[in-house]
Amino acid sequence: LPGYNLNTSPSQRVFLVTDVGSAFQINTNGFVAMAEPSAESTYLGKMPVEFGMIAALHGDLDTSDGVGKVYYRQDASPAILQQAANHINRAFPEEDEPEHTVVVTWVGVTSSQNHDNSRVDSLRNSFQLVIASTVTASYAILLYPREQLQFASTVSGGRSLALHVGFSKGLSTYRLFTRQGPYYRITTEDESSVRELAEGTNSGKQGVWVFQIGNPFFTSVVPGTVKNLPMDTDHRSRVLDQATPERYPEEGQQVNYPPYEPDEEVYDEVFTYNSETCANNRNRCSTFADCRDYTSGYCCHCRPGYYGNGIQCLSEGKPQRMNGKVNGRVYVGNSPTPVDFNNNDLHSYVVANDGRAYVAISTIPDNLGPSLQPLSAMGGVIGWAFALEQPGYKNGFSLIGGEFTRKAEVTFLPGQEKLTINQVFSGIDEHDHLVVSTTLDGRVPEIPRGATVQIESYSEIYHYNSNLITSSSTRDYIVSLADGSTVTKTYQWRQSISFQSCPHEEASRAILPTQMLSVDQVFVMYDSDNQLIRYAMSNKIGDVNGGQQEEENACFTGRHGCDTNALCRPQQGAHFTCECHAGFTGDGRNCYDIDECRESPHVCGHHSVCNNQPGSFRCECDTGYQFASDGQTCTVGRPVDHCAAGSHDCDLPHRAHCSYSGGSSYTCTCLTGFQGDGRVCQDVDECQSNRCHQEAVCSNTEGSFTCRCRPGYYGDGSYCSSERTKTQCETHRDRLLGPQRPRPVPVGQYVPTCDSQGAYEATQCHGSIGQCWCVDRSGQEIPGTRAEISNRPLCIEQEVVRPPVGPTPRPDVHPLPPGTNLLFAQSGRIEFVPLESYDMKKTKAKTVLHLPEKVIIGVAYDCVEKMVYWTDITSPSISKANLQGGEPVPVITSDLESPEGIAVDHLGRTVFWTDSMKDRIEMATLDGAQRRVLVDTDLVNPRAIIVDPVRGVMYWADWNREAPKIETAAMDGTNRKVLVQNGLGLPNGLTYDSQSSLLCWADAGSHMIECMDPVQGTRRKVKEGIQYPFGMTSYGKNIYYTDWLRDAVVVVDRHAAKETDEFLPQKRTRVYGITMAHTQCPSGQNYCSVNNGGCTHLCLATPSGRTCLCPNNAVGVGCVEGDRY
Repeated sequence: LPGYNLNTSPSQRVFLVTDVGSAFQINTNGFVAMAEPSAESTYLGKMPVEFGMIAALHGDLDTSDGVGKVYYRQDASPAILQQAANHINRAFPEEDEPEHTVVVTWVGVTSSQNHDNSRVDSLRNSFQLVIASTVTASYAILLYPREQLQFASTVSGGRSLALHVGFSKGLSTYRLFTRQGPYYRITTEDESSVRELAEGTNSGKQGVWVFQIGNPFFTSVVPGTVKNLPMDTDHRSRVLDQATPERYPEEGQQVNYPPYEPDEEVYDEVFTYNSETCANNRNRCSTFADCRDYTSGYCCHCRPGYYGNGIQCLSEGKPQRMNGKVNGRVYVGNSPTPVDFNNNDLHSYVVANDGRAYVAISTIPDNLGPSLQPLSAMGGVIGWAFALEQPGYKNGFSLIGGEFTRKAEVTFLPGQEKLTINQVFSGIDEHDHLVVSTTLDGRVPEIPRGATVQIESYSEIYHYNSNLITSSSTRDYIVSLADGSTVTKTYQWRQSISFQSCPHEEASRAILPTQMLSVDQVFVMYDSDNQLIRYAMSNKIGDVNGGQQEEENACFTGRHGCDTNALCRPQQGAHFTCECHAGFTGDGRNCYDIDECRESPHVCGHHSVCNNQPGSFRCECDTGYQFASDGQTCTVGRPVDHCAAGSHDCDLPHRAHCSYSGGSSYTCTCLTGFQGDGRVCQDVDECQSNRCHQEAVCSNTEGSFTCRCRPGYYGDGSYCSSERTKTQCETHRDRLLGPQRPRPVPVGQYVPTCDSQGAYEATQCHGSIGQCWCVDRSGQEIPGTRAEISNRPLCIEQEVVRPPVGPTPRPDVHPLPPGTNLLFAQSGRIEFVPLESYDMKKTKAKTVLHLPEKVIIGVAYDCVEKMVYWTDITSPSISKANLQGGEPVPVITSDLESPEGIAVDHLGRTVFWTDSMKDRIEMATLDGAQRRVLVDTDLVNPRAIIVDPVRGVMYWADWNREAPKIETAAMDGTNRKVLVQNGLGLPNGLTYDSQSSLLCWADAGSHMIECMDPVQGTRRKVKEGIQYPFGMTSYGKNIYYTDWLRDAVVVVDRHAAKETDEFLPQKRTRVYGITMAHTQCPSGQNYCSVNNGGCTHLCLATPSGRTCLCPNNAVGVGCVEGDRY
C-alpha cells in the first residue's frame, strides 16, 4: 500500500494537508480530525465532540504493540478513483467521478485495555475510511470487513463504551456564545449497532457505507439509501487496497500476523441494561421514575404514586388501554381452508382499580368468530398485567413493565386441536397505550353459528424466575347450542412470558416465586352483525392459598365504588378510602383532570410548550430545540428527520412507509398488502382468503393480488359470468350503432372505436370534422391533443393502474345508506352514523372506508358525485373515494407536509385545504390537476377550514398558541381579515350554518363552543366545560363535534345550549375530522357553477362575483387570469 505508516504510541496523530483542499489530523483512535483535537479525556466515548471529526470507528484504540498499524495517503490514480466512483454511484447514481481521494486504513488495532506487547492474538479491528471529492461535493466511504471486526467497545473511565461512527462539526460560535454544531451519528450506544456495520450497508454492498458530507465538510450529511444486498458476498474484496505487509525505509519491518477466525456472533435484540451510570442514561428511565446507580450498573424505579419497572411507569389507579394488530391463520374444525388474519384491530380497556378488563378484536368472519369464544385468555394477559393486587403481591406491569413476549399453546380435548398464540408487547406509546402484536396459528374445534359460550371462574398459578414467567392450567367451558342443549368441553393451556429485568438491584430478585391469578365474572360473545369477538373478565393477583381474610375489604374485591381515576386505599377491617390518582382532583368518588399546564405555566421550563393530557402533561420543545440527555431540558439543536435522511430502519420503500413525527422521531408502517411492524414487512397472500370469484384464478403479487376470470368467463375477477358484460366503450358504441344490426349514423355523429378487449382506443377520430385526439381510459379527451387527421397525434396507451387490494365492493366496508349521515375519521378508517331527524342512529353505525396504517385528519363530502375527500398525514396526501364502495383515488400526493383541514366547493368543483407545516392555504380542482396557493403569510398552525360557495367566502382557524385567531377571506384569497382574536385558546373545529348565517367554533384551550354572525360581529357562548374538541360540523339545531379525550362524537343542541347525545365508536381511539353527508346538495348557485364561470382554468367565487386564476403549476398553455368582479 503506497503511503505512510503511523505506528506510534496510543492516541498518536499526524497532520496532513491534502489536494482536496482541507487539512486533516489522522488519529490512531479511529478518527480523522478537521482541527486540533482536545484532550483525550474530553472526547473518548462521546459523539458529538468539541472539534470537527470523521469517526471511522472511534474508541480508545492502541497501535503501540508492533501489530496494529495506521496507513494513510492521497491518491488520484485512475484505478482508485474508479473504485471510489463505483461505491459512490451505487449509493448516489449519476454522481460525478471524484478527482481526489484520501485513503486511511486502520489495520489490526486493538483496545487499549488489551495492550500487551507480547501478544498478537488479541481481538483486533481493521477498517478503512476514504474521503473522495468531486467538483461539487465530498463523500466519506467507510469499509468494514466482517472477519476483521472483532470487538465493538473499549473501556474509558472504568466503563465499557460502544465504539462510535459518525460525523461531528464541533463547537460553533454564534454571536456571544458557543454551542454544539451539527452532527450525525451512524451507531448508537448499543454494541449491536457496531457489529451491524460489517453486516449491513447503505450502498448496496455489504460492509460498505457511503455518505455525502458536503463541501465544505458537514454543511450537510446525506446517507446512501440502497440497503438491499446482491448475491455477491465476497467480504474480502471490500477494502480498496487490502493492507498488505510492505517494507518502508523509515519504518523497518512490519510484523505479520495470521488471519482471524472469530466465533459466530450472537445478537440480543431485547433491551438490556449495561454497566453504565445514570449520568449518561437518565433519559432511558420513565419521566415518572428515578435512576439509581449500583456497583454494577444502574436501574430505574417508578416514583411513589406510579407503578411499573422504571423504564415504563403508569399512574396508580388510572384506566389503561391496549391497542394492537392480530395476524395469522386459523383452521376451524375439519375445514381444509384456513381463515387468515391481516392486521385485524385489537383493543382493550382495563379499569385498573377493580381489575376489570375488556378486549375486542374486529373483522372476525362468521365462520370463525363463534369458535374463538372459549379463548378468553387470548386477551387475558392484559388482565394479568393490570390485575387488582392483593396485599404483598404484584401484577404483571408492576413487575416487568410493558415490554415482554408471551407465547401460549392451547390443546383442545379430546380432538387434540392445537393453537399457538404469540404476542409481542412493545411498551407504552405516546398516548400511554400499551402496544401489542398478536399472531395466531393452528386449529380450533368448530362451534356452530348462534351458539354461545360460558366460562366459569378459574385460577391460574404463575411461576416467576429472573427473566421468565410460566403458567399452565386445564379449563372447562360450556357451549349452549341454538336448540337449547349444552355441552361441556375442555382445553389445556400453557404459556411462557419472557422479559428483561434489571440485574443490578438485589430487591428486584426478591420476587415471590409463585402468585395466583384469580379470574371471575368472565363474559365472552361473538357479535356477528359487527364481526367482533368480545371478552371481559375481572382479575386479581394474590396468594396461591387464596388469602380469604383480606377479601372482606372492598379494595381487594373491586366493589368499592371509587372513581375509575381513583385509587382504593384499604384501612382497618372493612374500611377504605378513595383517593384520586396523580393528575386528578376530587373526593375519590368523583375525580376531575388537573390542567397542570394552566396551574403551573412554567412547569416545562424555557423553550418548551406544555400539553395537558388526562392525568398528566407532556413537555414539547419549541422548533429549533431538542431535549438534552436528561430528557427534560430543551437545548438548541438540530433534530434529524430520519425519513428524509434515509437513516431510519423501516423496511424497503415498496413495503413500508417512514413517517416523520417531529424532533428526531419517526414511525414505520407496512404498506397495504404487507403485514409486520414496519421494520420487517411480509407480503400478505390474499389468495389464501378466497378473495376472487370461484370461476377466477387468483395470482398473488408482492403487496397485492389480481383476479382473472377463467377461459370462457368474463368479468373483473371478483365477479365472473359465462356471458360477457359490455365495457364502457362498447356500450357507448352500441348505443349509437345498435348491437346487432348497425343502423345509419346521423350525419356529424361521433362514434368511438374500441380495441379487442373492449377498451377505448388511445386515438379517437371524427371523420366529419377531420380531427383526431387522445383519450384516457374512460374515453375522456386529453386536453391539448386535438389535431387534424392528416397529422394524427401520437397517443400513448394509458398506464395500467396497479390492481386494488381486493375487489370492490370491499368486504370490510359498507356503502353509505340513503338519507343524511355523519362522516367522521378515526385513524385508519372513515365511519358513518345515519341521522334520523337530528338524532344519531347509533346501532346502524358502520365503517364506510377502511384505510389501514393511515392517519386521516380532515374529511369533506362532495354532494354532487357522492365522494368523500380526506387528508392523510402519513403519506402525506389528499385522496377521495366513492361512498358506494369505490377504491381510494389519490388527488394530491406531492408538495404536502401536514395537510389537515379540508373543504369542498360543490358548485365550483374545487377542494380547499390547510397545511400546518407549510403554513399555507391552498386549493385545487377536484382531480388535483390544477393547484393554487391562496394564503401563505402570517400563518402558524392553520387547521380547520370551511367554505361558503354561495357567498364566495372561506373561513379558517389558526391555533397558534401565541396568537390564536379565526380569519376569513374571499375564496380567491383576497379581502383577508381577522374575525376573532380575543378569548381563544386552541380553536380546532369550525362549522358554518347557511340557514342561520352563524359561524361556530370549538376551542380545546378555552373548553367552549361559541358562535358569531361574521357580518354583524355578534358573538355568544353555546357550551362551556367541553374537554378536547377536534372536528366539528352542524345540521339544523345541532352541533356535532369529535372529542379526543372522550374518543367520542358529541351532540350539542345549539338552541338549548346543552349536550344531548354521545356516540362511542367500537374502535376506542382518537376521533378526528367530521362532516355532514347530505342526500341532496344545498340550494344555491355562484358564478363558477355554470361553464366554469367562463374561465380558462381556475374559477373562484367571491362575494361580488368570481375571479379567474392560473394554477401555480400551469405551463404557458393559454391560461388567462381575468379581472376580479
